[in-house]
Amino acid sequence: MMIFALLFSLASFAQIEGHWLSEKGSGIIEVYKKEDGKFYGKLVATKTNPETKGLDIHNPDEKLRGRKVRGLEILKDFTQDSETKFTDGTIYDPKSGKTYSCKMTLDGDKLNIRGYVGITWFGRTSVWSRYTEKLPPGGEIK
Repeated sequence: MMIFALLFSLASFAQIEGHWLSEKGSGIIEVYKKEDGKFYGKLVATKTNPETKGLDIHNPDEKLRGRKVRGLEILKDFTQDSETKFTDGTIYDPKSGKTYSCKMTLDGDKLNIRGYVGITWFGRTSVWSRYTEKLPPGGEIK
């Protein structure tokens, strides 16, 4: 019986992996675990902003302003602290070109993303929803 409980808890341990729809519905982010044991996330589908033409024009590094936003790894280096808490990561906001410290909390089919500067009190939480539908063709959200 103990082995079954252990296997069940291990199977549910990384439920953060998968696709998430951003709060405003402008991006679908794939969260995955890399070989280093940390969690990352990249934009796999976006709404193309006609002003930016889908490029990372707000990046502080001028050399990176010509790269496409779709495909960018915007979540980096998250450590799993518990079944539902992921900390010590960063989130890149292509709309502002800024990178923030970040922590994530899994709450069923919701993912609370807390981006902040310095301490968590100086930040903002965005709630993402699990995305289970087929990804849009070409990665373009209408």
